[in-house]
Order: sequence, then structure tokens, then C-alpha cells
Amino acid sequence: KKEWVETQQKMKEEKLEVTYSYWDGSGHRRSIQISKGTSIGKFLEAVRVNISSDFHELRTASSDGLLYIKEDLIIPHQYTFYDLIASKARGKSGPLFHFDVHDDVRLTNDSRVEKDESHPGKIVERHWYERNKHIFPASRWEVYDPSVERGTYTIHGGEVNAAEK
Repeated sequence: KKEWVETQQKMKEEKLEVTYSYWDGSGHRRSIQISKGTSIGKFLEAVRVNISSDFHELRTASSDGLLYIKEDLIIPHQYTFYDLIASKARGKSGPLFHFDVHDDVRLTNDSRVEKDESHPGKIVERHWYERNKHIFPASRWEVYDPSVERGTYTIHGGEVNAAEK
């Protein structure tokens, strides 16, 4: 048991490059390096500090006023990247555990056909979301619930069951 705990701790300390897009109605793509054990709340604070010189509205914002949206799900602040990776968590339009970047499949193909790829997560101000949640893309977003089974999905045209992955 001690070995397992030590292995998990080492995995949480591994570095991870996360590509994200600060979203204020249009996307501003950036990336940041964090450890896998970083919580979403601490990640949002690191991003806020990192980009506040480019986006003046973030200088006075707190990380509590920011949301992280990955694959159309709002990820609560208490989850860590390790939680999403270890559980192979799934979003509405792709995996929550891939943080590298690919083109948005919804812009080029059928959104029901998922490639084994991930879109950059969006970071938005909470008040922007509250003002725009009735408009696409925010109208698709919902809070992540790990107990919701995302069922089957398609990768490159072949049916795959999410439970088998």
C-alpha cells in the first residue's frame, strides 16, 4: 500500500503542459506548465497571474471568479488534473484527460463523431458566463458530474464503448 501511495504522489508531481483558451467572446490561446496534482482552482489562479498583463480585466479578478470549461463541461475548482487523468473522465465532445491541442472537430466534422483528441479548455470569467449562458457556446456547458456516464461514442468512424477504454 505504501508503494502505491508513493507512486500516486510521484504521478501527481509530474509536469503537464495544458493548452487553454481565455474566452471573452473570442479565444486567446495560451499554454502553461503545471503538475498533474494541481487543482483547477490553483490552475486558474496561475493562469490569471500569467495573462493578467494582457487582459486588464483579470488584474482585479480572483480565481474564484473564473471557470474552466473542458469539452463543454464546467470543471469544479476542487478537482485536480490527476483526478481527470486517473479516472479517464469524459466530456460531452471528447476526453477530459487530454490537454494537448487539436482542431475543434465541431467546426470541421460531425460533432457526434469524436476523434481520440481534445480541444483546448476555455477559461472564462464567471460573470461573462452568467451573461451569456443562453448563447452558444455557453448554452452547451454544464457542470461536470463524475457519476454521469457519457455512454458510447465514435472514434474515426468505429463504435467504441467508453467503459472499455
